[in-house]
Formats: sequence, C-alpha cells, structure tokens
Amino acid sequence: MACHFLKTGFENASPLDWRIEDDGTVQVALIYDHERESPNRAVLHWHFQVQGVPGSTVRLVLRHFENIWNGRPGSPIAAETPCVISEDGKVWRSIVGRRIAGNRLELKLVLTSGSLYVARLEPYRISDLERFLQRIRGHEAVRTEIIGHTVEGRELELVSVGRPDAPHHVLMRGRAHPWETGGNWLLEGLIESLLASEADLDTLCLHVMPMANKDGVARGGSRFNQEGVDLNRKWDAPADPELAPENRALEAWIERVAAAGRRLDLAMDLHNDNGGRLHVSRPERGAEAYLAHMARLEKALRQYTCFTEGSTDPNFRNPGSFGEGLYTRYGIPACILELNCLWLAGLDKVPLGADWRLYGRRMREALLAYVD
Repeated sequence: MACHFLKTGFENASPLDWRIEDDGTVQVALIYDHERESPNRAVLHWHFQVQGVPGSTVRLVLRHFENIWNGRPGSPIAAETPCVISEDGKVWRSIVGRRIAGNRLELKLVLTSGSLYVARLEPYRISDLERFLQRIRGHEAVRTEIIGHTVEGRELELVSVGRPDAPHHVLMRGRAHPWETGGNWLLEGLIESLLASEADLDTLCLHVMPMANKDGVARGGSRFNQEGVDLNRKWDAPADPELAPENRALEAWIERVAAAGRRLDLAMDLHNDNGGRLHVSRPERGAEAYLAHMARLEKALRQYTCFTEGSTDPNFRNPGSFGEGLYTRYGIPACILELNCLWLAGLDKVPLGADWRLYGRRMREALLAYVD
C-alpha cells in the first residue's frame, strides 16, 4: 500500500477517523464540532500527516462536510477547494482539491519523501504565537498582559503596541474560530509594521487579543469553544463566565478601558470564510453614525490593503455578533473582517501565511487613515 498511516499526534492536528480501501484510497472521516443546546455542527479544519512509500501517489477522500448552521445545511467545500501541503510542517504550498459525489473532497498527493502534512489553511499554532510574542516582548512599545483564561485554563494574552497615552486606540481580535488562521498571520504583519515605524506609535495604540479560542486551536477544532459556545455570538448580552470565559475576559478588559476614560476608535474581529467581505451590521440605534464609521473604514481598506470584496448588503444585521454587540453595549464602532480562504482577490492568488502578513503590513496605513 502506498499509504501506511495518518498521523494526528501533534499540535493542532484535526480529530478524524480513517481507513484504507482495497484500491489504496484513503477514506478520511473528519469529526464535527457541536454547539451547545443546538443542532449546529461544523467541520471547517483539517490538518494531519500522511505517511507512506517514498515517491508514491496517494488518493485521499475527505468527508463529513454536512455542516449545519441555524437549522440550515451547508458545506465548506467548492468544486475546486484549495488546500496546503508541506514536507516539514514549516514551508507550505497550495494545491487544489476536487469536490466529488457525496459532498466529498478528493486530494491526490505525491509522497516525495515518504510523508506529507495536509491542511486546509497554512497552520498557525499556539507555539507559533508564543514564538512571535517572545520575539516582540523586548520592544519598549510592547506591553503584554494576561486578561483571563480559556475553559481549559490556557492563558489569554492582550498585547498592546504603542504609547498608552496615544490619541487613538484600536482593538483587534483573532481566532474566535480555531480553524481561521488568516487573522493570526495578518496580526503578525500589522504588529511588525507598526514596530518598524516609531512615529506611528505616537499616534496609534493597537490592542490585540491574538488567539481567543486557544483550546480549539490546541485540539484541532473548527468553530466552538470547549463548552460548545461560538465566541462570535451572544455579544448583545454579558458573557457567561463559565461557558465563555474567553469572551468574558475581553469584556472585562473593555470595561476597564472605559472606566479609565480611554476611548476605542475601532474594534475589529478577524475571520476566514469563502467570501472575504467586511461585515457591517445595522444596529437599531445610532445606525447613521455607525455606518459613517464603517464607510470610512472600508474606504481605507480598499485604498491601502488587499481588500476588494466590499461590505455586506444594506439589509444585513447580526445583533449577537462581535460587531453589533460591541457598538450597542459599549459604543465602540466594531465590525468583522472576513479573509477569503479560497482566493485573495487583491493579490490574485490562493492565500498563504506570507500573503496574510502582507495584508497586515498594509493594514497599518489603513488604520492610520481611519483614525485621522
């Protein structure tokens, strides 16, 4: 047999079951995340290592893409679905999988060296975050505080870059959903760009919660935290500290900032999806002022970054999401920026980590234009 084993015993590997058919095809059954007290389920992440005969070709067929969201079925795969592969788990390149009958994804892999890592997006693990934080921690403009802990007790960092008394403050959060690695790569590029420009640190202080759903990242999950909570929902009411301590930690930080008299000019939640749009809600109160903020942000994103996809339609509203929740409860102009995982239109390519970092480096100019 060309394939000997699928390895999942490493950081961020996805839970799965598998078997090898008589013709050598490897059938891979991914395992769903489930939402608490809901029929909702999701498989959005895959990351594993294929081991086999050097030089052989292995046919993989992945299944269990019958996701459910609010009672509606949906699938994360398209007729052609990009994935990424790597011999060493460090240098990644993109390939294209094909959707076949039964809503399954077919991948054909050449095991040049006898093993190959396969993932949906270029991985960004807790260890990657720790290495990045260690690299920037000695900079005088960087301050890191632990603002809380996940369901399983992992520390939640809040990283501030810039002067505490800067006239403008922006909050950004990454990884509410553990499969969505693009936000982490973007935040790395943004922070590096800010630190390379000392003058901007006097104008803008960036506050980052880099990895909200650390438990899900560690366990190779797709959407929900370890209590079955979607961390991009129920922001229209205080978070349950037992079921969603990750959200409660950020709420408490926001409330401390407000009590200290500091105003946040913008809050942005970074996600991945198949569309790449700016999610602009329509709150019941203060919509005119809010939409003016979002129009200014969209203009800046279009001018300075890789963003081209536009914003949600005029009838879009999502009261429980990060965007509308923070505006309604705290008066912070807030939104969700989706990063298209299939195609980065602004660069005309399938995105890898380096592309999201470039997006982040360009984001610095967009944020400065927005707050100006």
